[in-house]
Amino acid sequence: MLDRIKASLPSLAPAEQRVGKLCLADPRAFAKLPVSELADRSHVSKPTVVRFCRSVGYDGLADFKLKLAGTVNEGVPFIHRSVDADDKISDVTVKVIDNTVAAFLRYRNDASTVAIEKAVFALVEAYKEGRQIQFFGVGNSGIVAQDAQHKFFRLGINTTAYSDGHMQVMSASILGPGDCVVVISNSGRTRDLMDACDIARKNGATTIVITASGSPLASAGNIHLCADHPEGFDRYSPMVSRLLHLMIVDILATSVALRIGGDKLQPLLREMKHNLRNKRYA
Repeated sequence: MLDRIKASLPSLAPAEQRVGKLCLADPRAFAKLPVSELADRSHVSKPTVVRFCRSVGYDGLADFKLKLAGTVNEGVPFIHRSVDADDKISDVTVKVIDNTVAAFLRYRNDASTVAIEKAVFALVEAYKEGRQIQFFGVGNSGIVAQDAQHKFFRLGINTTAYSDGHMQVMSASILGPGDCVVVISNSGRTRDLMDACDIARKNGATTIVITASGSPLASAGNIHLCADHPEGFDRYSPMVSRLLHLMIVDILATSVALRIGGDKLQPLLREMKHNLRNKRYA
């Protein structure tokens, strides 16, 4: 976006060029300042500021500042931008997507590759030894657990997923050394998940927990894959944590696939895809 503004400067009127140069000099400040302050700093009128925004392809100052804020904040840790009651659909679209991308970028910057390496090693060893691999989750996390089972099944790895609390506790009771269970929860405060994790760990199974740092579940497992995403009724983004957990599952599944070898896996995936396509209507 900043490159496009810079390239557009020669074709703009001199007054609009001053606004553009102010933006390029400090884009973060430009995204936060009111129109009156922007006009004063550029030595132009308020309408000129708006004309500049439209000249470079945006609906107006509000649209320009919204996109600019997303651009300059893209590589920094999570900064939530609340959805307001008077937001247009275009504003809501940008904010929801930006908040989701920001959560992913924060995980990219903060993720512990050491913890991920330990989790992948445990899953690969359980697979090689023919031990059980299970996924536990409740609510949205239960959907992630089912998705994880699907991803690992595509790799030829038999797993089970449970979203019912009683089934989780019963299943954890029959796990033992060499088995592996992945427990998924955003809050990390669900009683059944806590009990199941505790039982599995006491029985000698490796417990991998995907949850927020500081939650009760975070300290209940052998391996903690930290997934921090604050949520509340004012955020209008209750699915972001689920997307974050799905991404972590993708990292685990991809890493496990690489460790167990691609020579056998590629033909299997091709056959699965071929058979699924044959089941579709023309």
